[in-house]
Amino acid sequence: MTPDFGQGVCSALEDSVVIAKCLGEAFIKPITEQENDESMKIRKGLEKYAKERRWRNFTFISAAYLSGFIQESDNKIISQYFLAGVTISVTLRIANFN
Repeated sequence: MTPDFGQGVCSALEDSVVIAKCLGEAFIKPITEQENDESMKIRKGLEKYAKERRWRNFTFISAAYLSGFIQESDNKIISQYFLAGVTISVTLRIANFN
């Protein structure tokens, strides 16, 4: 993740909470015939984590890249007006996380 939004550590903290939740839920469920050992439970928990975090992390990375690209632009109109609009809309969307 590029440092343009300063979201690296925040995203890592969110990742740690979500992975703990997904693995915890996987271990709480009773063992079924298909999940005959703990490694299957871990796999299911990690798959759920990846599914849950994929698009949020994609948003972080894409927005940071776009922000950095605009900041380095020589076009003043794009760098002043477009950057403000993108930053506000993406920041508000990113802040809405449960």
